[in-house]
Amino acid sequence: MLRWFFLWIAVFSCAAIADIQIPKTTETISIDGDLSDAAWAQANKVQIEINSWPSENTPAPVETEALLLENGEYFYLAFKAKDPNPSQIRAFLKDRDNVWEDDLVGIKIDSYNDQKLAYQFFSNPLGVQADAIENEVTGDESDAWDGIWHSVGQLTPDGYQVEIAIPLRILNFNDKLALQQWRIELVRFYPRDLKHRLSSNKIERVNPCWICQMRVATGFSGAKQGSHFSVVPSLVTGASQQRDVTADAKTDWQTEPNTEVSLDLKWGITPDINLNATLNPDFSQVEADVAQVSMNDTFSLFFDEKRAFFLDNQDYFSSPLDLVYTRNIGAPDTGAKLTGKQQQHSFAFFAANDEKTTFIVPGNLGSDVAILDEESTNAVFRYRYDLSADLSLGWISSLRQSDSYHNNLAGLDLKYKFTDQDQLVLQYLYADSAYSAALRQSFADSEAGLRLADDLSDPAYFLMYEHDDGAWFWNTEYLALEQDFRADMGYMPQTDFHKFVQGLGYQWFSDNNWWNRAILSGDWDISHNANNELLEKEAELFLELWGPQQSFFSVSLADRDKTGPRLNNNSLAIDGNTLMFNEQRLTTFAEFRPLPALYANAEVELGDAIDYRNNRLGELVQFAPEISWNATTHLQVEARHTYRYLEADGAEVFTANLTDLRFSYQFSVRSLLRLTLIYSDIVQNPLNNPGLTQQLERSLGSQLLYSYKLNPQTLFFAGYSDNAYQDDELTSLERDQRSVFMKFSYAWLL
Repeated sequence: MLRWFFLWIAVFSCAAIADIQIPKTTETISIDGDLSDAAWAQANKVQIEINSWPSENTPAPVETEALLLENGEYFYLAFKAKDPNPSQIRAFLKDRDNVWEDDLVGIKIDSYNDQKLAYQFFSNPLGVQADAIENEVTGDESDAWDGIWHSVGQLTPDGYQVEIAIPLRILNFNDKLALQQWRIELVRFYPRDLKHRLSSNKIERVNPCWICQMRVATGFSGAKQGSHFSVVPSLVTGASQQRDVTADAKTDWQTEPNTEVSLDLKWGITPDINLNATLNPDFSQVEADVAQVSMNDTFSLFFDEKRAFFLDNQDYFSSPLDLVYTRNIGAPDTGAKLTGKQQQHSFAFFAANDEKTTFIVPGNLGSDVAILDEESTNAVFRYRYDLSADLSLGWISSLRQSDSYHNNLAGLDLKYKFTDQDQLVLQYLYADSAYSAALRQSFADSEAGLRLADDLSDPAYFLMYEHDDGAWFWNTEYLALEQDFRADMGYMPQTDFHKFVQGLGYQWFSDNNWWNRAILSGDWDISHNANNELLEKEAELFLELWGPQQSFFSVSLADRDKTGPRLNNNSLAIDGNTLMFNEQRLTTFAEFRPLPALYANAEVELGDAIDYRNNRLGELVQFAPEISWNATTHLQVEARHTYRYLEADGAEVFTANLTDLRFSYQFSVRSLLRLTLIYSDIVQNPLNNPGLTQQLERSLGSQLLYSYKLNPQTLFFAGYSDNAYQDDELTSLERDQRSVFMKFSYAWLL
């Protein structure tokens, strides 16, 4: 009797867990968006009928049906999205991953059913794709990953419908199992006055882990990934020209032609282990970075990675601290990457050389960028062991080495979820570094010069405890980077500081017409250097409010005591060598979408700010608006502007204006033409800047780019770019750089 009882419990448990079945078909499905193939009659039909956000599991305001099917090679999905007012559907032709604010349908897949990672595949009503990786261990969600999959959509009289085919070869899963059990969630984004997130399963606010709440789907019997192999040759060709321009003369243009052939390889050694290799890789930066203002900033700017070799499976390298910033590697000749997962074990390794060696030289009051004219070797190894869905242990190590320099780092980390609402994150690191006397000399009379030595070694510690029950949330963090700690492979522009943070907040939800969600929160933090000298003490209060027309408004008040620059740059001392300033700052941000095709936001900062050049307290005014307008289904206009004005002692210190303007015409899902204009105008007041050598800095960069993408790896680019500048000697903008370029790559999937 007892045996039958336990058998009944086991059967009941399996039925409760595996509640979506994925039927198998042997028939052919054509991905064309019309759902006319006979095979769809065999599909499992799942309703997306739960409004999971910002409402909590209320009935969905519109009908959506998903059809699920597989044939051992592809996971097929179709969506029938009804709409009572089809004219309000947000559906625009845009570049890949640029449609997150459109109407969307798609799926999230945790293919290992371990509640750690989830693939995201979404399509707008016209078939434009958006994909991402959601990492529960780090809390990050990145759309930098680009898989090769298929989607076609079309508008219908009562809404829209989309067909999707996801090749199993692009998913990591354990094909040793006779039957797959994956966690999945079928999702529809329905952006109208509110942006509704509709789901096939409930999402409880009391549990911040959304991957953990996805339903289990069973199917794919006997599915095999096989030892898939891809070969991607690329050709980049073009020419660049430079010239010197002064008030008296312009030199002739100096032309430098460039043609490079490269080869990228990817081999699925096993279904769970992938090897990437690259020979003479193309790491050309095809599209311009988003412009940033650096005036009166003391730390290095961060730029997103856009290069395919580093982006593939980059989430395998993530850890609590940002220790892998691959934009540090500029021009490698070769590279290799190995990533994989075996049951509870995941690992990742990459190595690449670099023609030059670039890294951030961190300090506690500012940072610099060092460039060595030496070839370097760069490598990272990451390992994680998931003892359970709640407990993970990890190891990371990195190496950077050239003839006169090295930086080696290694460390352990832990993430433990005590409950659905409480988690602890720990990380311990140790680094050993050496920098040459010549490099130190190049940073003479700066903090960086004092930070560099021929023998440095120190640890770093990170501790974070978080609680989030859907209403109350609080966190405690402690980060200690000792004086001689360096993480040159990562983006860590600060060192020699210990920071303690305590935050607390509460969240409300409402069905009112004028607001649907509000958060009141605050935090207090204090930072010292390794000698326990105060660097900064800060208290902040935040109010955030979500309302109609997809609007969001936030306001924050900050009161901080902050250290200014050193009085004597030949000493790292803080006490007696710096001035302490009190900054009081008001920051507001607002965004809304008054029309389906129009989005606007603006940020305003007002209050005190340190004038770092002159070591005094000033008054800051910063205004940063942004507008995105889909003028037609094909044409998009984006404009960003930053205005920064600093005043001290009753007079202007500087005025900085930066404009980033982009016009994109999307001929089809695959083809676009984009014009980018970036204008910078910085004017400093010589009467209020003693010792100023240059008053005016202006530049105008432009880029015209045509692209055709059959998929993320089979593509064609052609373009033209130039740059003009103006300084105190020139009366107008003068071009000093221009180039033309073309790139072609083709992916053979074997």
